[in-house]
Amino acid sequence: MTVQILDPTTEIAGRRINYAPRPKSLNGLRVGLIDNTKHNSDQLLMRIADILEKEHGTKSRVIRRKKSSGSAPHAEIIEEYKGNVDVIVAGVGD
Repeated sequence: MTVQILDPTTEIAGRRINYAPRPKSLNGLRVGLIDNTKHNSDQLLMRIADILEKEHGTKSRVIRRKKSSGSAPHAEIIEEYKGNVDVIVAGVGD
């Protein structure tokens, strides 16, 4: 009797990600916060925003909530953030 072993995995397709340039400093920058709707994610984000303001000199924050944790931010958030924030922090609660 011959045993045949099947490998269900596939090869990983490589892709290049073009990251946004990182600021040299956060001082004076406006921070956008994306709440993913999970429990306590809003509280976590507000703590992060406080730290960024106190320790890195960010000057304002805009927090918006996604429709669900598994979805991308909706178009209104993206459009608002394009003109009103310099950096974005996405938060995960639970």
